[in-house]
Amino acid sequence: MEMIRTPKAPQPNLPYSQAVKIDNLVYTSGTLPFRPDGTFVEGTFEDQLHQVFANLQAVLEAAGTSLQHVVKTTVFLKDMNDFAKLNEIYGRYFTAHLPARSTVEVARLPKDAWVEIELIAAVRE
Repeated sequence: MEMIRTPKAPQPNLPYSQAVKIDNLVYTSGTLPFRPDGTFVEGTFEDQLHQVFANLQAVLEAAGTSLQHVVKTTVFLKDMNDFAKLNEIYGRYFTAHLPARSTVEVARLPKDAWVEIELIAAVRE
């Protein structure tokens, strides 16, 4: 097992890794809309979602893979009324390649974020 860490994404201040790589798979932790310097992205759902994807891209790059190799995502939404916006923006990051996905509404996320995403990706051969 390899713990993945990159300064291009927010550093965990709790006991977990940004991601863990084992064999040819990478499992990311739930990723929230924090900038790499640790500041929280206030603002719209869209602003937060784009930051989450920027963080995920940085972690995947550090692990030797990319969004194009994602096999499964789990999306946690503060409000399921944002589902249409999620799909519109999500579709910009996943075009021809469409990973499996679960989306759930949760009662609350850290810092009252609108969205958190975790994913599993294959490592490039």
